[in-house]
Amino acid sequence: MKKTLSFVLIVAMILIMQIPIYAVTPFSGDGIDARSAILIDGDTGAVLFELNADEAYSPASVTKVMTMLLVLEAIDSGNIALTDVVTVSANAAGKGGSQVYLAEGEQMTVDELMKCMIVSSANDAATALAEYVCGSEATFIAKMNERAAELGCKSSHFENATGLDDTATNHVMTARDIATISAAVISHPLVFNYSTIWMDTIRNGAFGLSNTNRLIRFYDGATGLKTGSTSRAGFCISATASRDGLNLIAVIMGSSTRDARNALAKSMLDYGYANYAAYNDGARDIGTVDVVGGTDKTVAVKTVGFGALLQKGEPSKVEAVTELYDNVAAPVAVGDKVGTVTYKIGDRVIGTADIVAVDSVDRVTFFTLLPRLWRRFILCK
Repeated sequence: MKKTLSFVLIVAMILIMQIPIYAVTPFSGDGIDARSAILIDGDTGAVLFELNADEAYSPASVTKVMTMLLVLEAIDSGNIALTDVVTVSANAAGKGGSQVYLAEGEQMTVDELMKCMIVSSANDAATALAEYVCGSEATFIAKMNERAAELGCKSSHFENATGLDDTATNHVMTARDIATISAAVISHPLVFNYSTIWMDTIRNGAFGLSNTNRLIRFYDGATGLKTGSTSRAGFCISATASRDGLNLIAVIMGSSTRDARNALAKSMLDYGYANYAAYNDGARDIGTVDVVGGTDKTVAVKTVGFGALLQKGEPSKVEAVTELYDNVAAPVAVGDKVGTVTYKIGDRVIGTADIVAVDSVDRVTFFTLLPRLWRRFILCK
């Protein structure tokens, strides 16, 4: 029995040694299977971990986070609508790599093309959307670079809307820039209508779609966002997740395999949720402030809201200290500051937020005062 048990233990140890372990605790920077990586809070931008986050590499289809952003912004601005019908060009239909095999002249709605691009990483769909938003892919690419600069992405440069890099010469992004753009993307809730889909169909059920991001099915709280892989880029991902109000973004570039990339993303997100928590105090009405010299004696006021990333267990310790002005002088405009909320844990201040006027109050003038005096005179009689 002892010999048998020893043999079983030896075999088990050999098998365990052969199982690849990817970044169980990746946050010292040791043993990470990636060229670069970063973990941020999607709401505050706070960096929880980074590795070579400012080194520019080929991003493969993670490029499409910028394509998504420009399409979402075009939808929100009213320039295009989800119900718009797009006619596929020869240029879009000719894109290689991941695709849904769009044919030149085929028509699909913006909604369908968004699903194809985000769920299945379809390069033909991404190009069709780019052309529809800006008139041509070249104009869209210029807009991609312009928008990246506006967001403060200093080390990224786009040559296409897809991430195909077989002919690209300087199509690069950094992990930090991907995280920044991803944070802008998830500020548009519409994206989750697509990025959280596991499986779906197009063409009236004739063509199946499955999400390239396996975390959507296998990671608790996963909300998106985009995977990518080429021989030049390796395996990349911008992985977003949300739990208990904490929205995290884990970006990985240049992993050696899909499984290594996914395991590292999971490990990074696990680290974030194990160690950090979101504190949110939403906007709320808190009463009135006296107005001096105004057409009204008081004005309603509210907090503007406050959020912070804290260590696990700290949100319950936060104290909100409210300081209102005794009074304000008219005129008062909507949004004028009338006080401050200071958020503290013990003696440590974690942030402040303004208290603002909800309504406007005009200054009393001769012409506003005269009707009041006249009414008093009439009433007295």
